[in-house]
Amino acid sequence: MNTLFLAIVIFLIVLAVFDLVVGVSNDAVNFLNSAIGAKVAQFRTIIVIAAIGVFAGSVMSNGMMDVARHGIMTPAYFTFYDVMCLFLAVMVTDVILLDIFNTLGLPTSTTVSMVFELLGGALAIALVKIFSGATDANGVLLTLGDLINTEKALSVILSIFLSVAVAFIFGSLVQWIARIVFTFTYQDNGAIAHTKGAMYNRAKSSIKIGVFGGMAMTSIVWFLLIKGLKGSTIMTPQLKGFIDEYTWQILGTGLAVFTVIMTLLSLMKRPVLKYIVLLGTFALALAFAGNDLVNFVGVPLAGLESYRDYMANGNGDAFSFLMTSLMDSAQTPTIFLLIAGIVMVLSLIFSKKAQNVVNTSVNLSRQEEGDEMFGSSAAARLIVRTAQKTATTISAIVPRPIGRWIDSRFNVNEAILREGAAFDEIRASVNLVLAGLLVALGTSLKLPLSTTYVTFMVAMGSSLADRAWSRESAVFRITGVLSVIGGWFITAGSAFILCYIIANALFFGSFIAMALAIIIAIVLLIRSNIKFKSSSEATESDILFNQINKTTDKAERWQLLKLYVCRGVVNQLKFTKSCFQKVTNAFLNEDYSPLRQSTHEIDTARKQLKRQRRREIIGLRNVDPMLAMEKNTWYFLSNGSVEQMLYCLKRINDPCREHVGNNFTPVSKEMAGRFENIQKSILDVFLKTEYALIPSVISKEKLTEVRTQTKELMRMLSDYRKEIIDSMQKNSVNIESTMVYLNIIQESHVLLSSLRHLQRGIIKFCA
Repeated sequence: MNTLFLAIVIFLIVLAVFDLVVGVSNDAVNFLNSAIGAKVAQFRTIIVIAAIGVFAGSVMSNGMMDVARHGIMTPAYFTFYDVMCLFLAVMVTDVILLDIFNTLGLPTSTTVSMVFELLGGALAIALVKIFSGATDANGVLLTLGDLINTEKALSVILSIFLSVAVAFIFGSLVQWIARIVFTFTYQDNGAIAHTKGAMYNRAKSSIKIGVFGGMAMTSIVWFLLIKGLKGSTIMTPQLKGFIDEYTWQILGTGLAVFTVIMTLLSLMKRPVLKYIVLLGTFALALAFAGNDLVNFVGVPLAGLESYRDYMANGNGDAFSFLMTSLMDSAQTPTIFLLIAGIVMVLSLIFSKKAQNVVNTSVNLSRQEEGDEMFGSSAAARLIVRTAQKTATTISAIVPRPIGRWIDSRFNVNEAILREGAAFDEIRASVNLVLAGLLVALGTSLKLPLSTTYVTFMVAMGSSLADRAWSRESAVFRITGVLSVIGGWFITAGSAFILCYIIANALFFGSFIAMALAIIIAIVLLIRSNIKFKSSSEATESDILFNQINKTTDKAERWQLLKLYVCRGVVNQLKFTKSCFQKVTNAFLNEDYSPLRQSTHEIDTARKQLKRQRRREIIGLRNVDPMLAMEKNTWYFLSNGSVEQMLYCLKRINDPCREHVGNNFTPVSKEMAGRFENIQKSILDVFLKTEYALIPSVISKEKLTEVRTQTKELMRMLSDYRKEIIDSMQKNSVNIESTMVYLNIIQESHVLLSSLRHLQRGIIKFCA
């Protein structure tokens, strides 16, 4: 039995490595999004700086927070078998849960997940002990209050509300003030530069950036002292006491010194804001590793210490040996911290999921419009309408001169962003500094604010203040924010419920259930990583769209846009052809399964077309305006034709699915045989249209020839439709099946009509 427990402990440690990987991937958004979004340096430079911060924070960390040992449960009343079931349930749940969020590209909180997993697992074991009549040393029956410490869970719930609301409000307010002061044309080299390149007032602007830089650097240093190093080995009681006693003197001196230094650097044309962003990235990375390392390795190391105590003092009785030793605070060996730091650094450098999570935050806060990751929702539409009405009311109250002056400070059209940047360095600095200040303030007030929640919501608030959420993108951005926030709240509930279930299964299933849990966790992790790898590969369409956005040559952009539109049309034609053949064959062969599948496939195709259309419209906005006006009509004719084809497929599929699903009488063999030739002709014109659009240069002659063939086929279908109607009046036929068959013929006619409009529109668009 001891060997089995040893195997579980070893697996806990191995699982801790996976937890480090997925945990770093998820929390990478905390310290990477601002630097990457503003493009202050090359990606590898940002990663190196963050990696140094992560490694330093992990090595200096005390490595163990008491919440993993006795923050949630009271281990003096739990046996060794109890805690092994609990710790294994927590680790299996944590890895699976975090990996799911990473794969979806949604940031979540490792602190919240760990606390609620511990709470769910501890509650499961505690209820078992209560129902079995467990008592303390004096023979008094144990209650839930004796076994569970709910105070920590309540404080985390409080931190969720504080993190979301406070961070968003302060992010909006501080960024609005910063933009009023600096506008969008500010450059941190000691000058204000407009799009025309004019520069003036070097001394005035240098003083301005000096004060801003001094405040930012002082805030970062305070954040490092309060949050980043508060639990490190170098933070001795004497040093902590000195900082607490002379806090205001330290802050005042730092503000004065840093203001002078930043002003001088600005006068010397040095990139002050770049330094602030990079130092802020380092500070958040160090604080993350120094304080959140317990979220990844705390439980496994607690399991290891429990096993050592059991082997030394348990006398082989795992079911009665109480884990009183876990009531004491532990000191983690430096070698464990060193290994954990190396794993975290490697995860940060090589993890594709970390980039995926960062992209979610950056895309939701970028200044310019682009491809939106999220769709529209009813809640988002309601919020946008309410916000617009509120803004209109406020605008009516504010005097017009003041309103015009404020609008002039938000000169978005004159903004100068680095190539590929989502926002400027002013906003990146505000994001990092304000996030650090809020986390440090929460720590000093003993409020456990989530670093993930704070950094994300500050970024969202600052983007709102920067007017990055235009009327064209606001509903999509708000939907994304609501999705992320919803994921945070789901984290707590799902972690609690899932760990509660797994802990019960492990407790009653004993070693067989433990072995199954280990196998399931491994299988799910492997499958999730394989699935993520395949889904994260950039498609040819994504690469081409990125090229359209990056190029500054409008002529080249137009050529790329034509190619993008044609490839999109070809893909839609392929789907339409395939789906039409699949649906009609399923109807004639009375095969229900393909008809059910096609319902979902058609809905998915419509969503993809909507996303593709938004991308193409963004491309049209960025080409020559006169050219865009000329091609606009033909583009929408082509796009509308494709959309109409999808509706035709839906109108064909729905009656067929109902007919076959209800096992109604099939069509006659004569009609089925006749339709095979019609189907072949329809598929042929679709295929020829594809071939005419595949080359980079559209073949106008081929498309014209196919249009003629399509017209002839439409005439033939029209005659056949009349023939069917006459047959229904003269002969005795099955009305139900014949009506569905007639619907297919009519919608096929509409499908071909849409194809002809598409052919005409694409010829004019690409001419």
